[in-house]
Amino acid sequence: MPSKEEVVEALRQVEDPELGMDIVELGLFYDAEIDGPDVTVHYTLTSMGCPAGQMIEEDIQRVVGEIPGVGDVKSDLTFDPPWTPEKMSDDAKFILGFG
Repeated sequence: MPSKEEVVEALRQVEDPELGMDIVELGLFYDAEIDGPDVTVHYTLTSMGCPAGQMIEEDIQRVVGEIPGVGDVKSDLTFDPPWTPEKMSDDAKFILGFG
């Protein structure tokens, strides 16, 4: 059975190509539910019309699916709560020039 830490670490490989940073640092990853070997990743995008949305979803499926012991991978895109720059890590805020 995969651990939440393994899922988070794998998701650090999923980059938003427009911002050049991973979805964990950007605050786009919200949570992961682990039910035996099955993983559901709850995430968001910077905007509803994000052109990288399909690529990010495919990358989530790929990297989480590569974790040993993972069965089914589901991705749950949500805009509740909506993403804001405050959700970014301090490093991401610094690099991208936010407060």
